[in-house]
Amino acid sequence: MKTPSSRPGSPPVEVKRCAVYTRKSTSAGLEQEFNSLDAQREACVAYVHRQPGWTLLEGRYDDGGFTGANIERPAFQRLLADVEAGKVDVVVVYKVDRLSRSLLDFARVMERFGAAGASFVSVTQNFSTADAMGRLTLNMLMSFAEFEREMIGERTRDKIAAARRKGKWTGGPVPLGYRVEEKRLLLDELEAVVVREAFSLYLDHRSTLEVARILNERHRQTKPHRSEKGHLRPSRAFTKADIAPLLRNPLYAGYMRSGGVLHEGEQPAIVDRETFVRVTALLDGAARKTQPNGRNPDYILRGLLRCSCCGSAFTPASTRKGKTEYRYYRCVKRDKEGKDACPSASLPAAAIEEFVVERLREAVQGSDLAGEVAEGVRKRVAERRKDLVTERTRLPGQIARLSAEGKRLVERISEVEGPARRLLDDRLREVGEELGRCESRLAAAQRELSALDAGEVETSWVRTCLEDFGAVWDVLTPTNRGRLLRAVVQAVEVDEPKNQVKVVITDLGTAIRTGERAEDQDREAVA
Repeated sequence: MKTPSSRPGSPPVEVKRCAVYTRKSTSAGLEQEFNSLDAQREACVAYVHRQPGWTLLEGRYDDGGFTGANIERPAFQRLLADVEAGKVDVVVVYKVDRLSRSLLDFARVMERFGAAGASFVSVTQNFSTADAMGRLTLNMLMSFAEFEREMIGERTRDKIAAARRKGKWTGGPVPLGYRVEEKRLLLDELEAVVVREAFSLYLDHRSTLEVARILNERHRQTKPHRSEKGHLRPSRAFTKADIAPLLRNPLYAGYMRSGGVLHEGEQPAIVDRETFVRVTALLDGAARKTQPNGRNPDYILRGLLRCSCCGSAFTPASTRKGKTEYRYYRCVKRDKEGKDACPSASLPAAAIEEFVVERLREAVQGSDLAGEVAEGVRKRVAERRKDLVTERTRLPGQIARLSAEGKRLVERISEVEGPARRLLDDRLREVGEELGRCESRLAAAQRELSALDAGEVETSWVRTCLEDFGAVWDVLTPTNRGRLLRAVVQAVEVDEPKNQVKVVITDLGTAIRTGERAEDQDREAVA
């Protein structure tokens, strides 16, 4: 678009339609009569008025409270639409980062501006995209802007991680059972009742679906949540998918998670830690398939039977004659290499299982086996826990020292050149590797401590079963029968040709020696 110049004989001045875009990352201060958006616009309007032939469009493009990390901003989207519709010739901003802080987004926006024939001007940085030097300068500036944004993000993440390691609440959806006051989680007694009910119901029913059903029958509901943008997620009935995350949330036991490691939290606990550990252990067990790879749980001695002749394991097998299924265990070595490799014949499953159970029943009745197992586990757990707690106490100090040394090295590297810089680079790499090893050991120690807690829960269950073995065994499912045997029995050593069996109790070195086994009739039925 051309208009005559005010001087006779001079070339016509090109008229350019200008749109001013302003942005502020937060909404703080926007309620003021003259805010940051107004200040940006005032500077841009003054710049437009100083340019010959430039005219200011009436529409305003102001985004208050929107980040520059992306282009999902209402006013900016309207501006892009007007540019592509040919309504805007020049986009004017106060600073480049008002348009975008992402180099990738900026490059894409510049492509769209170029395709529409529009140019871009930053009034305080004194350059535009109308020439090659301006475009080069803009790309360089945006690279630094994106670097700054990533550094801010890293510092923010580090600050959040440090706060969580101290047990502090760092934001996000407020969990059921708590409310937030002055950035701290406080107990909401009415909601805490629902949390305790969920834990208690799961211990009773061992089913997240059943817990959700009972909570809904009691007219319990999830916690409503309002997002930072004001969108409300109303409360609703519980589903199975809501229960497991609730039961696994360490906040309810007084913990705060940071980087996969649990730390002491500032918030009050809603359930005791023993309950939390028991529920977590049960959930982990339920998550595993009860019959991996289609295995039949009826083989309760799976993994326990060893052949005394060749040292191989006995593996479950079965045959069917008519409608009758015959279960048995057979030596792996003989099964693969033939009877010349091992003389042990197949063992009828029902007979050997009954034999082992009877020997265990006798051992329980004739001694304090339940107490011995529990005491043995208790001592080992106590010793291991002491070592892990010592390591967990020592490692944070070592991590802090390595981190401080790493920061000092980074600062010094920029000040030296040549061989000295290479030495500092090598040391920095060593510090980084050692820091990674320390952090990995700290996470492993925390995981093992949690596993010890779960092991104590399992030991408590085993002891309960052994104390009343005669009554409990008959009501256990095949899966739990195998679970109990694998917890108590280390191995069942079978010398089939000599008709002898030895049952060894787990980790205590106690052996229950047996006499002759008289199941020949059952064996013939299988053969």
